[in-house]
Amino acid sequence: MNRHYYTSDNLDDLETVEQELEAKGISTEQIHVLSEKDADVERHHLHDVPSFMKQDVVHSGELGAAVGVVLVILVLGGAYLLGWTATAAGWMPFIFLAIVLLGFCTWEGGFLGIQLPNTHFRRFRSNLEEGKHIFFVDVEPEQETLLEQVITHHPQLRVAGTGSAAPHWIVAWLHRWHQFKRTI
Repeated sequence: MNRHYYTSDNLDDLETVEQELEAKGISTEQIHVLSEKDADVERHHLHDVPSFMKQDVVHSGELGAAVGVVLVILVLGGAYLLGWTATAAGWMPFIFLAIVLLGFCTWEGGFLGIQLPNTHFRRFRSNLEEGKHIFFVDVEPEQETLLEQVITHHPQLRVAGTGSAAPHWIVAWLHRWHQFKRTI
């Protein structure tokens, strides 16, 4: 999937764009609006970015986990090379230490990420501070033309770039989940 970013200062226009995209077959789960004005976005019934995803928790947690994996390798490799695993205690204390280190590093990375804006949205910081809204759509390659057809009818939208999108399986799962919730 590809992610297309647009900027706009008109939420009414974004609401129309979202409705047109949904009418063309692009699901709500593929469409998001990032804004500093969450109440206005909600009032226009737009699919906003959850506050959790505005922070860099996931990316920083992954970096923390990578550091944890390195420490796990060092602990387990060091214990083996120094012969400490051949003692009566064996591997168990080192495996336990490795698990604790991996968990702590992942947690600490995520904790630090709470304090940072999401890496995918940092480039839009100045636009958000100016009061603009970031409209982005995750599309499959075969949906690219549908997106272009709708966007060309909305000159207020400014192209702000492209990026990597959420994996297809996540979008599909979210779509099924929201359909299930509507039936309840």
